[in-house]
Amino acid sequence: MYRFSYSEILEDAPQLARERERTAFDRALHLLRSAEAKDETGAERIAAVAFVQDLWNVLIRDLLDPENALPDALKADLVSIGVWIMREGGAVLSAPERSLTALIEVNTSIRDGLQ
Repeated sequence: MYRFSYSEILEDAPQLARERERTAFDRALHLLRSAEAKDETGAERIAAVAFVQDLWNVLIRDLLDPENALPDALKADLVSIGVWIMREGGAVLSAPERSLTALIEVNTSIRDGLQ
C-alpha cells in the first residue's frame, strides 16, 4: 500500500482535499454537538474530543511539514489554533462540567473557512 503525503494529495486534487477536510470537520462537529446536546460527560464526550484532537494532530503535522506551501503567517496562526484546541480538549475532559461550545465555535469557523 502506498502512502502519499497530504501535500501530494492536495497538489493533485485541491478541491477533493478541501472536501475531505470539510467532511472531517463536519464529523468532528457532529460528535461535539451530539455530546454537548446530551450533556454527555462520559464515553461520547471522550470520543468527540479525541476525534477533534486526532484531526488537529494530522493538520498540525501537515502545517509543520517544510513542503507545506501555505504562507508562513497562516501556518503559524493555524498551528496556534490547533495547540489551543488540544489544550481546550484536555481541559474539557478534565472538567466534565465545562462546555464544548468553544471547541464547537472555533472548529466551525475553521470548517467554514475551507474553500
